[in-house]
Amino acid sequence: MVLQHGTAGRLCIDLGALVANYQLIAQHVAPATVAGVVKADAYGLGAVPVSAALYAAGCRHFFVAHLCEAAILKPHLPIDTTLYILNGLPLGAEGDCVAVGAVPVLNSLEQIDSRAALARTMGRPLPGVIQIDSGMGRLGLTPDELAILRMSPERLDGIDLRLVITHLACADDPDDGFNERQRTAFDAIARQFPGVPRSIDNSGGAMTPGVGHGDIVRAGIALYGGAPHGQPNPMRSVIALDAYIVQLRTLEAGAGVGYGLTHRFDRPARVATISVGYADGWPRHLSNRGSAWIGGVRVPIVGRVSMDSMALDVTDVPDALLHAGAPVELIGPHQTIDDVSAQADTISYEILTRLGKRYARTYLPASVANPDRSIMA
Repeated sequence: MVLQHGTAGRLCIDLGALVANYQLIAQHVAPATVAGVVKADAYGLGAVPVSAALYAAGCRHFFVAHLCEAAILKPHLPIDTTLYILNGLPLGAEGDCVAVGAVPVLNSLEQIDSRAALARTMGRPLPGVIQIDSGMGRLGLTPDELAILRMSPERLDGIDLRLVITHLACADDPDDGFNERQRTAFDAIARQFPGVPRSIDNSGGAMTPGVGHGDIVRAGIALYGGAPHGQPNPMRSVIALDAYIVQLRTLEAGAGVGYGLTHRFDRPARVATISVGYADGWPRHLSNRGSAWIGGVRVPIVGRVSMDSMALDVTDVPDALLHAGAPVELIGPHQTIDDVSAQADTISYEILTRLGKRYARTYLPASVANPDRSIMA
C-alpha cells in the first residue's frame, strides 16, 4: 500500500520527460545507440519503471553498477535486452552472474581470467565487456595489463567480447583538453580489439558536438534531467518534489530557530516547518543557505536542516498561501536539481540518489503531458 498522506512529501517522476531526454540524446549521437544507465535504482527514481519507459522508447541496453542491482532488475527486462555490470564481479561471483544473465564489465586481468575459466568449465562462451583505463585512473585495464593481454591474447579464449569501453573524466566540461586526450588514447587501444563495438561517452560526452560517439553511448544524468554541461540545460526536468507545511508560528525579532539556534531573526518573522530533513535526502549543508518556493515566492531555509524537518522564513508569503498542508516546492519549475545542488555545493547526481523512501511517489506515464509541475496544488 502506498500512502498519499502522512509522508514527508510527494515526489513526481515524469516518464514522458525521461523519454524525451532519451530521444534528444539519441538524435545527438546517431547512428550510435543509447544505453540507459540505471544504477543506484535509476539514480533514485526507480530502476524498474524507468527501464520500462526506456524500453518502450527503444532502449535495449542497460547498465547497473553491481551484481545485486542486476539480480533485482533482470527479471523485469524483456528477453531482447542486455544488462551490463559496470563494476565487474568480485572473485567467486561469476556463477551467480551467469545465473542472473547479466554481462560483466571486466576491469582487470583477474576478472578476465575468472570469466574465461568459468567459460571453459561450462564448455561454452560467456559474454563480457572489457573496460580500459584511458586516463581517469579509476576502473579498467592499465597500460601494463593491456601490454600483458597483447602478449597473451589467449586469455580471452571463451569470452564473447560484446564491447570495449572507457570512461571520460572531464566530459562535463567539453572544453577541457583532457577529453580529446582520452578519446585519442581510447581509439588507439580499441584497435587491439578489431570488430568489437566501442563505448566511450557518458551524458556529457554524448551532448558534446563535433566528436565521434562510438557505437553505444551510456546516458545517465541527462536522462534524469541533469545538465550535462552546466547551463543552459537542454534536458527536460524529470522530477518535481513538494513538501507540505506541518506547522506555522510567529517569532519575535531576536528569536532563534532550529538546533543550536544558528539563525536569529532581525525582524518579527513567520516561520513554516516542513517535514523533510536529511533522512529524506535533503542535505544538511543547505542549513541557512538553501531555499524552497511557495506560490512563486522564494523562502529561505532558516536554521539547521534536521533529520525529519526544517524551517522556512515565510514572512513575505501571502497569508492565503500559508496553512497546515499547504504545498512547498523543493524541486520544480522555480528550482531544478541543478539549482539545489549548486546551493548545497554538490552535484545533481547526489541530490537525486539521496532522495529518501518517505515520499509518496507518483509516476506520470510517457503519454501524459504535465504542463503544471506543482503536484500538490
